Amino acid sequence: MMNDRRSFLAVAGLMGGLLPLTAAAKARSAGDRATILSTWDFGAAANNAAFARLRAGGSLIDAVEAGAMVPEADPTNHSVGYSGYPDRDGHVTLDAVIMDDAGGVGAVAALEDTIHAISVARRVMEWTPHTMLVGAGATRFARDQGFPRTNLLTPEAEQAWRDWLKTAKYQPRANSENTDYRTPGGALDHDTIGILARDAGGRMAGACTTSGMAFKMAGRVGDSPQVGAGLYVEAGVGAATSTGLGEEVTRVSGTARVVASMRAGRTPQQACEEVVRHIARLRGDAIKGVQVGFLALDPRGAIGAFCLLPGFTYAVTDDRGVTTVHKAASLFTA
Repeated sequence: MMNDRRSFLAVAGLMGGLLPLTAAAKARSAGDRATILSTWDFGAAANNAAFARLRAGGSLIDAVEAGAMVPEADPTNHSVGYSGYPDRDGHVTLDAVIMDDAGGVGAVAALEDTIHAISVARRVMEWTPHTMLVGAGATRFARDQGFPRTNLLTPEAEQAWRDWLKTAKYQPRANSENTDYRTPGGALDHDTIGILARDAGGRMAGACTTSGMAFKMAGRVGDSPQVGAGLYVEAGVGAATSTGLGEEVTRVSGTARVVASMRAGRTPQQACEEVVRHIARLRGDAIKGVQVGFLALDPRGAIGAFCLLPGFTYAVTDDRGVTTVHKAASLFTA
């Protein structure tokens, strides 16, 4: 059965690969060009890696994986992968998901001692009959697949955790760090990277990876690895990813809602605005000071981005390899 599955995936990958970027393709309208999006300004480096992988002949899945691997290996980025801030017990745990537009999905949650969670998620998609592995099972699978064991807690991240412990009320109260450690939308509020890509034919794929909320309760999993929350991709309709406080995204199946709105005829921008406004109406004062944002892309290359609070940025790379960083519009001004 697994051999048949791998044969199917190989054929699907060939069918979904990026078409060569010929001069004729470049001359098409902007709506026909390949596009790569990612959340936050540090996504520009991820986009560049994804674009290089496409230009080298890789598939869309190859591209979003390559892009996600950049912040995962960056010791200066404390919200994704290596050197991510730990949970309240001092353990760094990673969550990731990868998805194509034909329903191919792989995810891991609470993965430990492995830098590239996105690559483990891809192995789940391509080498198992499952869509998600978690905790010790995900870590054991990573070892079985040949991923080296790596201590993810760097001295800098450990010191930040120990400093937090000095003033934190160490108790099982969700999100206590939001009021005394982070500024929503600020430099420390970049809790994930989501990447969306489309080729010249309108095929799509996406990835999302994170070390999760800084100093979270042990075992906490946010929206990032959950299909329909942190990421959703649907052929012929669109793709969306999210950022910010994952619990608020998960409550409303945020990215699935964005794509459903696009299916109903809304533009990517209208769809992102609809779900953010819905969260605001639903949660009221409970989300005061909380950042939640969405980024969306349709098969023609139209882009949408919207958030609760100002500060959410995103990177866009076109088929010429030109990357620009943009600020998303927000529902509230502060």
